[in-house]
Amino acid sequence: MTAQASERGQPPRSRGRNDARRNVLQPMKGRKLVAIASGKGGVGKTWFAITLCHALARRGRRCLLFDGDLGLANVDIQLGLMPPYDLGSVIGGSMTLGDATFDYPLGGFKLIAGLAGSGVLSGLSQRRLLTLGGDLLRAAAGYDHVIVDIGAGIEAPVRALTGPAARCLVVVTEEPTALTDAYAFIKLTLADFPATRFRIVVNMASSRTNGERTYESLLRACRSFLGHAPPLAGVVRRDARVADSIRQQTPLLTRYPQSEAGADVEVIAHRLIADATP
Repeated sequence: MTAQASERGQPPRSRGRNDARRNVLQPMKGRKLVAIASGKGGVGKTWFAITLCHALARRGRRCLLFDGDLGLANVDIQLGLMPPYDLGSVIGGSMTLGDATFDYPLGGFKLIAGLAGSGVLSGLSQRRLLTLGGDLLRAAAGYDHVIVDIGAGIEAPVRALTGPAARCLVVVTEEPTALTDAYAFIKLTLADFPATRFRIVVNMASSRTNGERTYESLLRACRSFLGHAPPLAGVVRRDARVADSIRQQTPLLTRYPQSEAGADVEVIAHRLIADATP
C-alpha cells in the first residue's frame, strides 16, 4: 500500500488499464446524493431509505427519493402507491427524470418510482447507469437531499448507482451473512469509486449496545483488509411497529411518530444534515 493511499484510508490505485477503466467509471460526486445500499436483501434497506427521507422532510428539507432498485423496485409498494410515472419511461426516452417525479404528500417529499420485474431495467449496462447517475446529479440541484435506494447485492450494475453519490449508507443487521456481504460491497465499490464516503447503519438491532458491537465487527474487517474505517451513522433498534407500518403501507413516522425505530432514524437524519452542511 502506498503512503498516500494509506493516509486516505483507501486501497492503493492500480495502474495502466485499471486506471483507464476507473477514469471512465468515476463520475462527478454529488454532495446532495446519498446512496442507501446493502450487501444482501432482507436487512430493511428500502424501509430505511423511505423513513430517512421522511425524517429529513419533517425537518424542513427538500427531499427526493429515487427508487434505484432496478428490476425489484418496491418503494411504491411499501407506500401503497400507484405511481403515475416510473423509471421505465425515463429509460425508454419518453420522459426526463423531472417529468417522472411526483409528490408524496403524506411524507412531504418527492418520489421517482422504479419498475418492478423489468428485465430492461435490471439489464442496463454500467455505462448507461452512470449516465442515469449524471441525470440524478443535475436533478439534485432542486433539492437538499436526494436519497437513492439502490438494489441489494454486490454486482457491478448495483454498485454503479453508488458512483455519483458523495456518501453511501450501508445497511447491515446482526446476522453474520449481512456483515460479510456488506464488507464485500464496500470492498468492490471502493475499487471502482475510491472517493465514496461510507457510513454504516445497523438496522433491527436487539439493543444499541449490540448494534454498536455489530458495527465494530465490520469496522475491524474494513480496517484490517481495506485500510478503510467507515464511521457509524447510527443504530436502529428492532421495533415491532415497523412491520405493522409496512403491512399498512404507511410511513412509520406517520403511523407511529413516537416509535423507537423512528426516533433512531430521526437521529441519523440530524447527523446527515450536519454532515452535509458546508
